[in-house]
Amino acid sequence: MVAPPATSTLIPVPAGHIGSIVTSLEMLAPPPPQPPAKSALKLERWPAPVDRGRYLDLFRAIGEPWLWRGRLVMDDARLAAILDAPTTEVRVATRRDGTPVGLLELDFAVPGECEIAYFGMVPGMTGAGHGAWLMAHALRYGWRPGVARVWVHTCDLDHPAALDFYQRHGFRPFARAMEHFEDPRLIGLYPRGAAPRVPIIAPPEQA
Repeated sequence: MVAPPATSTLIPVPAGHIGSIVTSLEMLAPPPPQPPAKSALKLERWPAPVDRGRYLDLFRAIGEPWLWRGRLVMDDARLAAILDAPTTEVRVATRRDGTPVGLLELDFAVPGECEIAYFGMVPGMTGAGHGAWLMAHALRYGWRPGVARVWVHTCDLDHPAALDFYQRHGFRPFARAMEHFEDPRLIGLYPRGAAPRVPIIAPPEQA
């Protein structure tokens, strides 16, 4: 029996945009209780009203290598409405001198669910166990009474170990999607030299 020819579909991405594959992962039961490992870092909550300038500085510092854009394309009113909502918790990992080096943002807007909306460390802080420490706190705060599902999403622009990291901590993939958006380097959100592994394909007027 001859197998049918393999087929695939290439979906064009417009010049000036970036395409990525987004994987969503979920956890439907809390893991066994496990205290976070000892760390030289502290985790503090930034209560409402969250200082948007300080928040965006940290967001950029963490997100530049991975071209995070979600919070950078919002106007101030929309960002404030999200960060200051009673269903949002912004927690920040800091050095002992108070320097922010990590972000944990939890979203409880959907009853019975917790989305880990943003999770990351600044460059230079990965690979030393800080991510596992921060994830232990994420699960501790995410699995509050009444929550039946904790979920997160990542994409192929993120750290290459991100997908494996989430799965090692008990998350299971449940959905995959494709997205494309304006290259944040071409609209001034990051310098053109950011994330050099992702080539810039600019339209002629931006080349």
